[in-house]
Amino acid sequence: MAHQFEPLQNDLILRAAWGKKVERPPMWVMRQAGRYLPEYHEAKGTHDFFECCRSPEIASTLTLQPIERFAGLIDAAIIFSDILVIPQALGMIVEMVDKKGPHFPEPLKTPEDEQYKQILEKKVNVAAELDYVYKAITMTRHKLRGRVPLFGFCGAPWTLLCYMVEGGGSKLFVQTKTWVYKYPQASKTLLQKIAEICVEYLALQIQAGAQLIQVFDSWATELSPSSFKEFSLPYLAYISENLPKRLTELNLSLVPMVVFAKGAWYALDSLCDLGYQVVGLDWSQDPAEAVKIRGNRQIVFQGNADPGVLYGTREAITSVVEDMVKGFGGGKQGWIANLGHGLSLLNSKSINVLTLAGITPFVKPDDLKFYFEEIHRIAGS
Repeated sequence: MAHQFEPLQNDLILRAAWGKKVERPPMWVMRQAGRYLPEYHEAKGTHDFFECCRSPEIASTLTLQPIERFAGLIDAAIIFSDILVIPQALGMIVEMVDKKGPHFPEPLKTPEDEQYKQILEKKVNVAAELDYVYKAITMTRHKLRGRVPLFGFCGAPWTLLCYMVEGGGSKLFVQTKTWVYKYPQASKTLLQKIAEICVEYLALQIQAGAQLIQVFDSWATELSPSSFKEFSLPYLAYISENLPKRLTELNLSLVPMVVFAKGAWYALDSLCDLGYQVVGLDWSQDPAEAVKIRGNRQIVFQGNADPGVLYGTREAITSVVEDMVKGFGGGKQGWIANLGHGLSLLNSKSINVLTLAGITPFVKPDDLKFYFEEIHRIAGS
């Protein structure tokens, strides 16, 4: 039975994501809900990170906090959850360790591991295992009351494999490189298993009320161009090809799909042909050059300010926004304003927290607000 939600009042990001001309660029930022907000700590209380993810009430409350704080400035919410819920659904234990980040007590060691075999053989009931995410999405849609659309998301197969074999974040990715170069076929078998779960997971998020989805390939930067073609691109393509088919089977409307492969600047041309409506850019890519690579393809870009600018002066923020707006051609078509990665990158003392933690407490919410205001001022005229 389809959910009934209040009519959408602000569809700017949906129109932009489908490639339509808009009055100004829509904006949001990855990990916009998180620990940089004082109200986050109040709502989180004594619950640990994954407890917050598994509580629809807490997750929906945290999702709405930036929408309420930056009312009228941002054009989308993204559900408060985590990319590592998929490994958990596969049966792996994932803990969030204070001041360290995600930790797998028993990562995958080799294809001979009993755990590897169990994961491949497990028939994951994606609806039941991740039901708390869908409940949080539906609850959030009702609480939003149509103010802005809601993003769902998942981690890309490659990024999830990295965590599953490394046991957490890493600087060297020794275990990951061992898997792909020593056990390439076993790695691909696992990647395919993850990709299939991603499709069902995203479809059920959309069924629950998500109006856009994003696939985060946060560790794409660890792949060479040839390895990216072999171990990431095919599985990103599998998601973009099969999610619309699954939505049709469920009698659901298609939604815009976003892919964000951090550090894969060399693959931008390929990413533009992958079937996603929106391609996220990190801050290492020059907007004007990206636009040249895109050519006349009807692809929307998302990004891509350096998150570190939020530690700078107001003048520095203004300068970055001006350059970004100019690089993307003014922002009235083909661009969704964002940062070049999640806000979690700022001032992280441990690389382990890059993907999963929110913006650090050291960034002032008012500086992020100024960033939004400047995009409105410069690109909205």
